[in-house]
Amino acid sequence: MVTSARIRRRGESGFTLLELIIVVAIIGILATIAMPALKDMPRRAQEAVLKTNLKTMREVIDQHYGDKGVYPPTLETLVELGYLRQLPWDPITKSDATWVLVYDTDLEDPDYVPAETDFPEGVEPGIIDVHSGSPLTALDGTLYADW
Repeated sequence: MVTSARIRRRGESGFTLLELIIVVAIIGILATIAMPALKDMPRRAQEAVLKTNLKTMREVIDQHYGDKGVYPPTLETLVELGYLRQLPWDPITKSDATWVLVYDTDLEDPDYVPAETDFPEGVEPGIIDVHSGSPLTALDGTLYADW
């Protein structure tokens, strides 16, 4: 009878300590491989939103030019005329007030803000492009301000 008790114990199901250690080690290795790819996901999502917002604003600026024959003087004009419901946020700076505007008067100097005397009476400078106001570098190595 002693032999039948030993047989039953050997036949009982269960995992040995060695098997559990191996499984935990494999899970740890797989997690270490996956973590670097997952850690950049929020930043990738922000970059995707920024690209979409820039594309939308540029298309709306072109639509305004196509409809009115002039570029919009401010981004708020696009909201007032119904081209946009609201100004999109820059997901990198987390603000809708940090957009860098490029006017149709001076393409060489993006920091140039035209004075009222630069245009004939009744004509305002128009926005032809918009960029992010963030000084940070994107995951691909380019500056957000250059997008």
